[in-house]
Amino acid sequence: MSLAFNFKHLYYFWVVAKEGGVSRAAEKLGMAVQTVSAQVRELEKALGCELLKPAGRGLALTEAGVVAMQQADLIFQLGEELPAKVKEAGSTASVRLWLGISDGLPKLVVHRLLQPVMDEPLLRLLCHEGQFNQLLGDLALHKLDLVISDRPAPANPNIKLYSHALGISPVAWYGTAALLKSSRRAFPHCLSELPVLLPTMHTANRLRLDAWFDQHGIRPRVVGEFEDSALLKTFGASGMGVFPMAEVVEDELQAHYSVRRMGLCDGVTEQFFAIGTEKKVQHPLVMRLLVESMHKHHAA
Repeated sequence: MSLAFNFKHLYYFWVVAKEGGVSRAAEKLGMAVQTVSAQVRELEKALGCELLKPAGRGLALTEAGVVAMQQADLIFQLGEELPAKVKEAGSTASVRLWLGISDGLPKLVVHRLLQPVMDEPLLRLLCHEGQFNQLLGDLALHKLDLVISDRPAPANPNIKLYSHALGISPVAWYGTAALLKSSRRAFPHCLSELPVLLPTMHTANRLRLDAWFDQHGIRPRVVGEFEDSALLKTFGASGMGVFPMAEVVEDELQAHYSVRRMGLCDGVTEQFFAIGTEKKVQHPLVMRLLVESMHKHHAA
């Protein structure tokens, strides 16, 4: 990778901007004023724009200089943190796995999908939940080792990503015993009179559920929509409404949330994917997760 500028020149500019002038920066750096000025001019020449402008007896940042300063802050703050972070990583016997979890994905499902790596004795799992596109951006910047989502990554010629199917589950409806007794109609048409809780529109499963409602001529009485599946289950368990969930976690759902199964959402399934970047050296735990899921698919 070739850069259009010299990091040393950027560092001198950063010090000048922080100190508010070349003289103070030169004093802090233990260098001649002329040398510091020359280094900053070299940076401006390399970037093709003026970064500093006269302001009274000192200097002020231009618009371009403000942007350069913000980026330099990030770069050199990271540089200052580097020795401590490297020392911490080197002194700690652990295998870190940075995961992005797409919001709306059932947490019980995520826990089950990660079982192949949970027996790693040195595992240090770092999970970050967020919106799908944001997580893909972090993955492209190598901030994450893997993203777990309910949909595959879209085709993008600028980013080499793979989408590996981890599993698929039918979707069923659940609710409290009191709610189920209050309905006068059989499933699924009882969903027209019972209060209904749904995932929000940006989840992949919501589109399938809306199509299922249309197919069965059901106009659900929606009383709540949730981005977070844990909130959806919590409000469902409180009796606010009935809700759909992946059937694969039915045992845990009934045990921990005291809800009952109403019926199968026929034809609707929830899919789960592991999304990663295509690179020559893969994280060993990522490889284990993918291989284990392939074995399960072949066994099935």
